[in-house]
Amino acid sequence: MNANFRFAVISDPHIALAHTVWDNPKRFHLVELSIPAFEQILEQLLPLNLNFLLLPGDLTQHGEFENHAWLIQRLGELPFPAYVVPGNHDIIARDPSAETIGLADFPRLYEPFGYRDPNQPYYLQEVLPGVQLIGLNSIAFDHRGQQLEMGYLDATQLSWLAEILPQLQDQLVMVMVHHNVLEHLPGQTRNPLGRRYMTKNAPQLLKLLYNTGVQLIFTGHLHVQNIAQHQNLYEITTGSLVSYPHPYRVIEFCRDGQAQPSLKVTSNRVKSLPGWPTLQTTSRQWMSDRSFPFMMKLLTSPPLNLPTQQAKILAPDLKDFWPTIAAGDPLFDFSHFPPAPRRYFERFSALNPDGQPQLIDNFATLKL
Repeated sequence: MNANFRFAVISDPHIALAHTVWDNPKRFHLVELSIPAFEQILEQLLPLNLNFLLLPGDLTQHGEFENHAWLIQRLGELPFPAYVVPGNHDIIARDPSAETIGLADFPRLYEPFGYRDPNQPYYLQEVLPGVQLIGLNSIAFDHRGQQLEMGYLDATQLSWLAEILPQLQDQLVMVMVHHNVLEHLPGQTRNPLGRRYMTKNAPQLLKLLYNTGVQLIFTGHLHVQNIAQHQNLYEITTGSLVSYPHPYRVIEFCRDGQAQPSLKVTSNRVKSLPGWPTLQTTSRQWMSDRSFPFMMKLLTSPPLNLPTQQAKILAPDLKDFWPTIAAGDPLFDFSHFPPAPRRYFERFSALNPDGQPQLIDNFATLKL
């Protein structure tokens, strides 16, 4: 295995050519920035001598053939390999339409970016000597071909994984999948608003990973900067390129003769673009201005179940709640709230079991 290597993560870029951008006044995503933001990041990555780039899904705005085609061409021009997995926005239905791709199209189109078998929507790729990348497909469909709300790994995929993982025991194995496997928000698997970002049969996947010593998962979908840990497993989820804080990550694996290797995680942001000189401020305000309906739903849904009138009083004070979560390493003080909502929202703070700040979502050195 290489003693040290470096790679980058760009998640949920939602690539949208200008003429395909959806004009929806309520949207959270600034998809019109997808291509200039993507190009700026690629320019910043070029001098870093990367070994590879990971893109954990939602590659396109809504599965459009022409947006996929643009990204495929651009990834093919890079001086380093790129590896992808599909997101819920990339294959919106099992079967293709006149404008959008279907499930069978994805591994065929993205064959140069991980898919050695164009008929299989998941893969094993040796990205460096002794370093294996497993790209999984968490996009599933019902009997009518409509996309399921939660992520799901079918039985065939899990059987394939159970067969290959024991063969990789002496290597560094990284897993990339779009939907979250570990919780990144308190009670995420139980809350209807957070559950849809999870992999439904995550316990089955986690059992396989724990049993074979896999320590690294890379995900997207949630549009937040967060690193979750359970036992010896880390899941690094990266926020969306087209929503605040417009992040990307550069990650270095370091061994250097050490008995215990480490993973150094550095996060960066797109700070400005042509026509958007104050992108960070403008984008955060964009999200805050659209937060009221979401916060009302959160306040009036389980587990809080607040009356609508009380929720309307609290919601304005929560306008910056989600932008703060999205930025990573959130710290909250809702001491002016009633006891139940105060306890609920302060649970989202990045604290260790002793109640002290534990700020690892953006910059961290993880011991493997």
